[in-house]
Amino acid sequence: MRLTVYLAGEIHSSWRDEIREKAAVLKLPIDFVGPQENHDRSDNIGEEIIGEQPGPEYKDWAASSFNNLRTEVLMQKADLVIALFGEKYKQWNTAMDASAAVALGKPLILIRPEGHIHALKELSRKASVTVENCDQALKALTYIFD
Repeated sequence: MRLTVYLAGEIHSSWRDEIREKAAVLKLPIDFVGPQENHDRSDNIGEEIIGEQPGPEYKDWAASSFNNLRTEVLMQKADLVIALFGEKYKQWNTAMDASAAVALGKPLILIRPEGHIHALKELSRKASVTVENCDQALKALTYIFD
């Protein structure tokens, strides 16, 4: 059995690489998908596809349409979603993706630091499991294959 796991969360740090590398070492049969990790490409994809927009707000709207399309297709194909809420970055996209996973009935592993317990209490109760770090999320994935 192979699983497809959607990795939702900020794209500014290397947390996805950490999970992919550790899963490979463990030889877990997982294909990882997620949002566009090239921030500039993510911001510019609307103009790449439909051309220059009349202002920054329109540029953001165009990019968000194509980023939402990508997320919707990949998340619907995923067997499971891991959503990471970190300490440093604003987490609006993570909250949206985690909520979409719940709405789609996708099993959700929520990674959130101890400092976010109160802020994420409702979402945490909707997740399949809540952990505090990537290593714990990997242990949860490993348990699926035991």
